[in-house]
Amino acid sequence: MKLFVIVISLSVFILSCQSPPEPTQLFNGIDLQGWHVDVPEMDTSSVESPFIIRNNLLVSLGDPNGHLITDEKFQNYRLKVEYRFAGEPGNCGVLVHASTPRALYDMFPKSLEVQMFHGNAGDFWCIVEDIEVPNMEARRGPPAEWGITEGKKRRILNLTDDSENPLGEWNTMIIECLSITEPIVLLLQDR
Repeated sequence: MKLFVIVISLSVFILSCQSPPEPTQLFNGIDLQGWHVDVPEMDTSSVESPFIIRNNLLVSLGDPNGHLITDEKFQNYRLKVEYRFAGEPGNCGVLVHASTPRALYDMFPKSLEVQMFHGNAGDFWCIVEDIEVPNMEARRGPPAEWGITEGKKRRILNLTDDSENPLGEWNTMIIECLSITEPIVLLLQDR
């Protein structure tokens, strides 16, 4: 069994101009209350969910592939995710602005992925949704090759160095999203 990522702390700060925000804990350390599992293979077979709680930590076993989706929708938030790879690194991320389920490869919801895969943390992946960021050509290549579906350049590189710790150490990722009201999706899988 391949254990590749543990998420310890998921909290959302709702951003507003009024009073300082109080954090909302998305993971209670006990169970998946407030989340639902979307693992396509579970639709047609009796496989177990790859998401378990161990020692008050959310653990992904990596197989079968899928993700967790918040039951509640959020907008104008700052999400703090603490994670580490306990063994061999796997491919995972946080999908924001998620909407249409299984829009790409019959797996991924229409969204923007904030990558957590070791060596690529902070990259964005466009999943049937697009964004523009500074230095787009340096980050994504020639505009004629950009796209949001299979066969197109969907990856937007993080241009910072040292944005993650060595394997086995804890990382903290802060994601800030403005205006869109959608669920938050954790993509904890091996692709």
